[in-house]
Amino acid sequence: MVYEAQLGHPGGDFSSADLLASLYFGVLRFDPKVPNDPRRDRFVMSKGHCTGAFYSALAGAGFFSEDLLDTYMQPMSRLNGHPNRNYLPGVETNTGPLGHGLPVAVGIAIAGQIDGADFRTFVLTGDGEQQEGSNWEAGLTAGHRRLENLTMIIDRNRLQQGARTEDTAGLDPLDDKWRAFGWQVEIIDGHDCQQIYDVLSASPKGRGKPLCVIANTVKGKGVSFMNDNVAWHHGVPNQEQYEQAMRELV
Repeated sequence: MVYEAQLGHPGGDFSSADLLASLYFGVLRFDPKVPNDPRRDRFVMSKGHCTGAFYSALAGAGFFSEDLLDTYMQPMSRLNGHPNRNYLPGVETNTGPLGHGLPVAVGIAIAGQIDGADFRTFVLTGDGEQQEGSNWEAGLTAGHRRLENLTMIIDRNRLQQGARTEDTAGLDPLDDKWRAFGWQVEIIDGHDCQQIYDVLSASPKGRGKPLCVIANTVKGKGVSFMNDNVAWHHGVPNQEQYEQAMRELV
């Protein structure tokens, strides 16, 4: 998709692919034929620049035809560089890597809490995005309201546009920070689908607090020349690189 479009963020696509696969094919409760079913679990893709992986998951889950993936970021395509809920079923809110996915998810979770609904709300954020102050305001609110129906997953690949996160604005100890805000914290291998499934599918009943899952991942996972390489935060492979990547991924 990225190669054909000559646009995209493949590094983050690959770091989040196992998380998205585990969510859409094991954890989330939804009916793609009724995308706005009020009983559905909500998922907010806060790191909205990684639409290659996100759209692939939505298509694979049946929200729209996989043929539509061929139009990725083409003129007039419904598959924008950032997800748009006005264009695609399964997209809960328009996002970018801007720190507003978690605040929206907190609002959704509060609504569910008020209504006594049993749906769960999940949000996937980038770790560079954790430098946005809006996340911490939302996190304070979620902890205060004991939103046990809310799960935030942090794609902890330790790279952001142009540099490592710890060289830009250090986040560690990230787990202690979220615990201090009243969250339960679990640290997992973000490429181990069994670990991902086990922690995300566990019932939140009685937890009494929101859950933060720090998923340790590798940017560009699965493609040797992208692996842990900040240059592939965004970038397009040439033909030789594309062919090599496809061989390695298969």
